[in-house]
Amino acid sequence: MYPKPIDGTLRKFSLRVPEIIRECSGITVFGKRIKSLVFSTDVAIIRNVNADAVIAVYPFTPQPVITQAILQASDIPVFVGVGGGLTQGQRVLNLSNYAEMQGAMGVVLNAPTSNEVVHNVSQTVDIPTIVTVVREDEDIGARIEAGASVLNVSAAAKTPDIVRKIRAEYPDIPIIATGGPTDESIKATIDAGANAITWTPPSNGDIFKSIMAAYRNGEPHP
Repeated sequence: MYPKPIDGTLRKFSLRVPEIIRECSGITVFGKRIKSLVFSTDVAIIRNVNADAVIAVYPFTPQPVITQAILQASDIPVFVGVGGGLTQGQRVLNLSNYAEMQGAMGVVLNAPTSNEVVHNVSQTVDIPTIVTVVREDEDIGARIEAGASVLNVSAAAKTPDIVRKIRAEYPDIPIIATGGPTDESIKATIDAGANAITWTPPSNGDIFKSIMAAYRNGEPHP
């Protein structure tokens, strides 16, 4: 028996990750079990979602001021993108070191990151080095040998297949994966062997649509 959940009058209007994510095993980092990660850098979303953690990766070169803003606003652990695509080499190492000092729970490296950089990051920081996997032909063994402690599979519709292949060859490696837009796609990813699921929330604009429509019709907040 679980006790009755507690919600405030105002904060009960917030985002909820799909319930099916609870079926995965989770990854354990510094004693904390994480099953759901919200993929966002929007502090309003981050403050109003029930995910276990944040994966803060964005398409621009990482900046410590952005990391600091997210960490300051977040009340859950944050895994921070530190480059590896456009941003390479020593800069990735510097960003990783700084992210740890700022309080990040882990650093996320983009798929193009060289194994040399993965190794250097893993030897520099004392938080998980998470390497993103986007292709079926990725040399996973080389990534793990270089120092990847967690794999982040983000391969659109091919994600379950890649997760299944990795899990068969490396049964102990923690895997975070994108779950897709439906309960069925999330379930398929979990069944393939993912330990934690990344969920992409609706944007502020999308959430506002129903609210503003109600206001225009003289109706209360949905």
